[in-house]
Amino acid sequence: MGDEIKLVEKSRIMDAAAMKRAMRRLATEIVEKNKGADDLYIVGIRRRGVPLAETITDKIEALEGQRPLYGILDITLYRDDLSTVGANPVVNRTELDEDIDGKNVILVDDVLYTGRTIRAALDQLMDFGRPRKVQLAVLIDRGSEHRELPIQADFVGKMVPTKQTEIIKVMLKEYDDVEAVGIFERS
Repeated sequence: MGDEIKLVEKSRIMDAAAMKRAMRRLATEIVEKNKGADDLYIVGIRRRGVPLAETITDKIEALEGQRPLYGILDITLYRDDLSTVGANPVVNRTELDEDIDGKNVILVDDVLYTGRTIRAALDQLMDFGRPRKVQLAVLIDRGSEHRELPIQADFVGKMVPTKQTEIIKVMLKEYDDVEAVGIFERS
């Protein structure tokens, strides 16, 4: 058994109501920038990007009266740090049931930090076809000073500049029994 890393919450930067407002705004901005829901394909990155993508899809349907396509990417095997993940990484299914060719794909993730998760998602996405456009929606952007790759979000719920030692945790009912975003540090 390895030592469990204890995290201490320094501050709560979003509560459930703030998250709900941010998700509504993200959905509205996506619809506005793409001139409606035609050809939209909302794709959540496992794990925490998936419920966020579902919420955005629901909100776009409520706004436009049309449900955009929805899918899930599991980028485990596309990560550039796969050797550090362990001998037997847990791989879940990627679920892209509709063709992505010619679609406006909106990748959805919880936190944009170094950009490496998004790079892996782009690599995998391109193995499925050639979308017309790929855009990135994140609930939290930690700021470009942490970026290791030239990746930026098109849609941001909240910009939260952080120190390298800080950890942003998006807590969702599906995994944490609470909806909130906090800044944590190792104890």
